[in-house]
Amino acid sequence: MEHLKIGVIGLGNMGSEHCRLLSKAKEAVLTCVADLRPERREWARTSLPEGIGIFEDGLSLIAAKVCDAVIIAIPHYQHPEMTIAALNAGLHVLCEKPVAVYTAQVQPVLEAAERSGKTFALMFNQRTNCLYRRLREIITSGEMGPIKRMSWTITDWYRSQAYYDSGSWRATWAGEGGGVLLNQCPHQLDLLQWLFGMPTRVRAFCHEAKWHDIEVEDDVTAYLEFPGGATGVFIASTGDLPGTNRLEVSFDRGKIVCENGMLLRWKLSGSEEADFRPGKDAYPRPSLRTEVVETDGENPQHIGVINAFAAHILHGTPLIAEGAEGLNALMISNAMHLSSWLGYPVTTPIDEELFAAMLAARAKHSRRKNTEDVTFVTDHSETGRAL
Repeated sequence: MEHLKIGVIGLGNMGSEHCRLLSKAKEAVLTCVADLRPERREWARTSLPEGIGIFEDGLSLIAAKVCDAVIIAIPHYQHPEMTIAALNAGLHVLCEKPVAVYTAQVQPVLEAAERSGKTFALMFNQRTNCLYRRLREIITSGEMGPIKRMSWTITDWYRSQAYYDSGSWRATWAGEGGGVLLNQCPHQLDLLQWLFGMPTRVRAFCHEAKWHDIEVEDDVTAYLEFPGGATGVFIASTGDLPGTNRLEVSFDRGKIVCENGMLLRWKLSGSEEADFRPGKDAYPRPSLRTEVVETDGENPQHIGVINAFAAHILHGTPLIAEGAEGLNALMISNAMHLSSWLGYPVTTPIDEELFAAMLAARAKHSRRKNTEDVTFVTDHSETGRAL
């Protein structure tokens, strides 16, 4: 096999973007697409190359056996079911984030992947960003000492009311299963656990409909505790304009800030714990070396994930993110929701049955919107933003 034949299931914002990106893939080629909506299938007929198979739904595409793998880009609740169907049919799967809406949905997916022997990967494209890759290298090396604290303010997700009104499933408990945490933040929550490990204790405040006429959260502040004593703060919102994307990490030997496309490091001349805390100087002012941390400059985003997916299947090279890793980011998201609903801290892993029951109760009373789904024409290939 010289090229991996890929089908795209779902032709909304992300699915149509994946169709465009596949024309640039190194070892993958788009062979078929599927979408429930007639107007999106018509878009495929007029916009995609001749010879692309067009199906009315994902199951029909899977049954046709005209591709080796599928990219799944449909509403969140349908991710597990469609992933399992594709794996059971012998197809490799690259699924958009999140892997599911709640963690109890994930185990059957992982079992299906294990039974099938096929590749199951996730579209965690922010892992390809050179800034986060370099930060992870520094953390793993231990050169800055243990982490004391992380703080991530990620509020440059601004969305207008028109965005939320553009789709019948958007920003509803029944249709989407959450708001900013489940739509915009899965990449950052994945990076959070990829960089710092899983928090063991979470206290969150998820404000629902604070800035928009929706029923899910659009403003979140969470406090996290990690093994070994490190703590963290995570803030996210779709209501701030212009908003901020700033990640600050405090280490024993200084700090690193990731902001505005740069990694800035302030490095102490010694260890805070070993050299300055026990010293006789009550107000130490240690020397600092300030520098811009160099990276390789590579940030391929979605196409990087697709290329790695194809290369893994064809040559056995590493994936960007294995499907099983999606459980961690979803666990953090679910923990934040659950803590906010209960009004007190929760530990991880969470009580999955309790979370599923509380989510189902909210979905039962979810509003029904009569709006027509809209596909925004937006090129977000450089940013990796969820639309």
